[in-house]
Amino acid sequence: MAIADVKTAYERVQAARNGKRPMGSYYIEHMIDDFVELHGDRRFGDDAAIVAGVGYLNRIPVTVIAMERGDTIEDRMKRNFGCPEPEGYRKALRLMKEAEKFHRPVICFIGSSGAYCGIEAEKRGQGLAIAENLYEMMGLKTPVISVVVGEGGSGGALALGVCDTAIMLENAVYSVISPEGCASILWKDAAKAPEAAAHLKLTSYDLLNFEVIEKVIPEAGKSDREICSALKSVLLNEITRLSQMSPEALLDHRYEKFRKIGA
Repeated sequence: MAIADVKTAYERVQAARNGKRPMGSYYIEHMIDDFVELHGDRRFGDDAAIVAGVGYLNRIPVTVIAMERGDTIEDRMKRNFGCPEPEGYRKALRLMKEAEKFHRPVICFIGSSGAYCGIEAEKRGQGLAIAENLYEMMGLKTPVISVVVGEGGSGGALALGVCDTAIMLENAVYSVISPEGCASILWKDAAKAPEAAAHLKLTSYDLLNFEVIEKVIPEAGKSDREICSALKSVLLNEITRLSQMSPEALLDHRYEKFRKIGA
């Protein structure tokens, strides 16, 4: 699907939400060789909103964790429309710790409006699961690269976003709140979402300018396969660069990356 050129922040939000936009599973299928999916958090169960496993990126062993909303309505209901539950975040952390043990780089694909907010998820520790990921990822002694491929919303997205290199597709968005939610709070009017989107500075180029992310993958006029190919090239370069660092240097680099945000 060729991506039309978009200009305003809210147009990028709409592009990020496009139902035909590829999510995490697409990039696994077209980028990762011999992928083996692993299931379960070893505490409660499995969460279909997060697809996780191991495979090869051009013969480099990697751990891949991807948010997935599904294609059909039945699949999307099964996956909570891509909104992970605590089991998904705990599964992700389990695989990250395994990756650290075997010195495998971790690649995270982010594309969710936020964590699932159902009462059962809250009972099982949704907030704690997200907080544990933030804490543990900060000290993970292996390279972590996160890619925002669609809508990255709130702590639900940030739980896979603590990384050494953050990448966004051009029409992806990454924000603490949706434009509609922001407009409802500030102006009591969700119709002002386009105005809120502009103020939130949630586009890839806004976040690159603020040094919240390091790379933007252009989309205008490109097919999904061309975007995937460009992203794969960037991932390979980043894995090569980060893998040359000692664990101590890697952690120092990650610490400084987050400390400088907003400075």
